[in-house]
Amino acid sequence: MSNSKSVFLLVEDNEDDAYFMERAFQDAGLKNPLRIVTGGDEAIDYMAGAGEFADRSRYPLPNMIFLDLKMPGRDGFDVLTSIRRDLKLDVPVAVLTSSPEEIDRKRARELGADCYLLKPPTTAMVLSCCRQFELDCPTQ
Repeated sequence: MSNSKSVFLLVEDNEDDAYFMERAFQDAGLKNPLRIVTGGDEAIDYMAGAGEFADRSRYPLPNMIFLDLKMPGRDGFDVLTSIRRDLKLDVPVAVLTSSPEEIDRKRARELGADCYLLKPPTTAMVLSCCRQFELDCPTQ
């Protein structure tokens, strides 16, 4: 799945956590677009190409999703279920959460998460995900 135009989607309701992810991308030297949506409903609309996200030239399907679990309204588990069951998308999903609970890790895995990362995100985490899913993340 090598793609020099890899787009990443971050689903995160906390501005500080979104900033830390942007910083991890910057520190890793990644120039790939990091699209940010702030809630579960918005994430589903993005992935489905619905509403404001209908223009796929502006909002392409991401090559990877970083998904927070604990959000108001539709949480990360609901989003993950929708991505896998309803939309039937095979995009890698990395759960990025502050929950170290084994029950959350197990549920995320059962719903189709590809990996489970604890916040805050680090440069090493981001680069490891790129390598794990064979995404071309140019630094130029």
